[in-house]
Amino acid sequence: MNTDRQLIAGTSPFETTIGFSRAVRVGDRVFVSGTGPIWPDGTVATAAQAQARRCFELIGAALAQAGAGLRDVTRTRMFLTGAQHAAAVGAVHRELFAGIRPAATMIVVAGLLDERWVVEVEAEAVIGIR
Repeated sequence: MNTDRQLIAGTSPFETTIGFSRAVRVGDRVFVSGTGPIWPDGTVATAAQAQARRCFELIGAALAQAGAGLRDVTRTRMFLTGAQHAAAVGAVHRELFAGIRPAATMIVVAGLLDERWVVEVEAEAVIGIR
């Protein structure tokens, strides 16, 4: 079994200041770090649904770099700053994962690293499962 560690870099400035990778692949497993809804120019959409969509776009890009895709996702964790965002974030999750149905958790938290964020998402994947 290949257990080499492949580090996947993203564009977050926090990767170097905190010391983490956007994702890590070990064997057939990929672990994607908490992903905030930041655009390349540093802006953040205000709507929860748009933020969730951006998080999953960034997660999809990290998975692709690791040789995986959204179809390989086995677990998601969605951190929300309020329960009022659950329906909007859940709608995006359903759109992307209705046919895959990973284990999923939504957690309401007191706050996230950037006060503009209302959602942050983590994901885990196993490459090659169906």
